[in-house]
Amino acid sequence: MVRVAMSVNGEKVVAEVEPRTQLADFLRGDLHLTGTHLGCEQGVCGACTVMVDGKMQRSCITFASDCEGAEITTIEGFDDDPTMGELREAFSECHALQCGFCTPGMLTTARDIVLRLGDIPETRIREELSGNICRCTGYVGIVEAVKRVSAGKTANASAASARVISRKLDSGRPLPDAKSRQVTKSVSAADTPAAGQIEGGVSIEERIRVGATPAQVWAILSDLQRVVPCVPGAEITTLEGENLAGKVKIALGPIKASFSGQASVGMDDGKREGWMTGKGRDSGLGSSAEGAARWKVIDGANGDSIVAVTLTWKLSGALAQFNRAGLVQDIVRRLAATFAANLEATITGAAPAAKPGAALGGFGLVWAVIKSKFWRSPKD
Repeated sequence: MVRVAMSVNGEKVVAEVEPRTQLADFLRGDLHLTGTHLGCEQGVCGACTVMVDGKMQRSCITFASDCEGAEITTIEGFDDDPTMGELREAFSECHALQCGFCTPGMLTTARDIVLRLGDIPETRIREELSGNICRCTGYVGIVEAVKRVSAGKTANASAASARVISRKLDSGRPLPDAKSRQVTKSVSAADTPAAGQIEGGVSIEERIRVGATPAQVWAILSDLQRVVPCVPGAEITTLEGENLAGKVKIALGPIKASFSGQASVGMDDGKREGWMTGKGRDSGLGSSAEGAARWKVIDGANGDSIVAVTLTWKLSGALAQFNRAGLVQDIVRRLAATFAANLEATITGAAPAAKPGAALGGFGLVWAVIKSKFWRSPKD
């Protein structure tokens, strides 16, 4: 691992990264700045363009370890930038948006063109944009948007390379480091034990509210034969003391996998805490997974309970793309809600919210996440 310190969107970041980690993967997977898109991953398409020390740079072919002391601005860092504000408005009015995948790189490059070159002919705009590929063939609208914003402006190279700091930045907010890759913190450190360490893994902490007393909830959580069926896609094949073997089925879009593996489990009845670590492999896709989980039952103070859960995982092979997926946090939260509903159903004897053994993920889960993020009612 290599220790690196840099400034990202005005905030200092100190992290340990593998020497081979690309800047784009670090920004997306570790800092969760998913506005930086990954397309070709060969420095050709321009979707991953960010500003490094005042210059446009392909983050997919830049090593994070080479950015020691660098000042990096991603598309998120331009939120309050006036020129970027003009460009966003022009892109909308000129219909320069189609699928949107190329848009972050296009906007970042367009801002550099407007500030560095000012009012230039359309032929020069097209030449400057040639390093950014739009697979929807939407160049007419994009060029028109850049022309509209650059009209009447004079070249200002110093403004183009100047550091951009967003008013929205909170300098007191701790950033995750690359070793733990903490996605979100929903529970205080006092409430949740630290997750098992998986080098290069992704972690997420969640709080699940369950309509039952802590004693009732722990009675289920401490009995793996009863609690595992509450997790969509999971099943136990053998259980001997603290060691178990099992399967986890995953279905995300066209990707389907069934992991078989072993895990070790520990329980502390006095503290109502439990933990599990394990490894598994899918023989069909050739993907492998490492995982760790810790959970603790907390009094909800309203006759109910809160289950504080920390999950850490690392995927390789065909499913490795989900290590850095922007939707992963929402998918885990949806999964947690399904688990809570199944847990309550197990306690009360009601029908489970999801069929035991059904694949983890599935179209319904992913569709629910997409709908919640993008669907708006007429009132909105």
